[in-house]
Amino acid sequence: MTIRVALLGYGLGGRSFHAPIIAVTPGLELRAIVTSDPERQTAARAEHPGARVLGAADEVFKAADVDLVVISTPNRTHMPLALAALDAGLGVVVDKPLAPTSREARQLVEEASRRNLFLTVYQNRRWDGDFLTLRKLIAAGQLGDVYRFESRLDRWRPTPKEGWRELSAPEEAGGLLFDLGSHLIDQAYHLFGPVIDVYAELDRRRNGVQVDDDTFVALKHVSGVRSHLWVSVVAAQNGLRFRVLGSRAAYTKSGTDVQEAALRSGERPDRQDWGVDPSDQWGLIGVGDNLTAVPTERGSYPGFYAAVIRSLRDGAPPPVAPSDAIATLEIIESCIGSGTRDKAADRQ
Repeated sequence: MTIRVALLGYGLGGRSFHAPIIAVTPGLELRAIVTSDPERQTAARAEHPGARVLGAADEVFKAADVDLVVISTPNRTHMPLALAALDAGLGVVVDKPLAPTSREARQLVEEASRRNLFLTVYQNRRWDGDFLTLRKLIAAGQLGDVYRFESRLDRWRPTPKEGWRELSAPEEAGGLLFDLGSHLIDQAYHLFGPVIDVYAELDRRRNGVQVDDDTFVALKHVSGVRSHLWVSVVAAQNGLRFRVLGSRAAYTKSGTDVQEAALRSGERPDRQDWGVDPSDQWGLIGVGDNLTAVPTERGSYPGFYAAVIRSLRDGAPPPVAPSDAIATLEIIESCIGSGTRDKAADRQ
């Protein structure tokens, strides 16, 4: 069975992080692309000549010739578009965050459950090579009991860009906490489980910005692990991607997953060496000066869509549980609440 896909949105997310992967994944057919922007329409036709290019999502819902809708549009539109897709009887993949608020996300999850329809969230950084490596090390007990998880995504963008991500209205869900922060919070939650305490520093460093652009989040997990997470677009030099301290050893990793740069440059993930981290970027495990290089697991954003296929065909669990997306939003809301504890974030 081929799963026919409609992609809503052809900005950076749709064009670089969804369309190329859908196009090369066996079992998926990119049937339609929706964008109202004329330049993006032209690009979509050139890059995916087998897909219909449409100007509005309603055209997809009325045509009734797709099985799955992928939503990669501004955050404020996630909820209404996902509800419309569910109303049309379609499975749904939504870019993170699932919705601007945990309340709306919960409503969406309940609606999908009521209709017995597929719903998941595109947390692609669970398929970063460095994250897959860290997860493997922890599962094998090579770090012992993890005490502290330090994770960061640094960027250097001293001049703000225009667009909805820079808008402060709550319904926009703009700023770094919702953007890159969603990834790091999701990774921490996925590794170490529910959170009982949240502290955050949400700073605006660049002149005239309305939203956070230099952010720190500290989480205490029920498991006892503490996660320290940094996201910034004013980092003139990058820090370690990961620093993880355990009772037996520590793991450190520099550099970022290679898939993002490849997708942004227009490459497709059907290359033989896709997701392979160069050896000079491998992380180190050990104690003091007694360190061993750890080959990075191969990054695999296509793994997300392979899991989507298994869910739709075989009834396997979704690649990202919608309940995890709700938990991430609850933690974000705790951060916005000046670091006060949000008991809702304790829920598993």
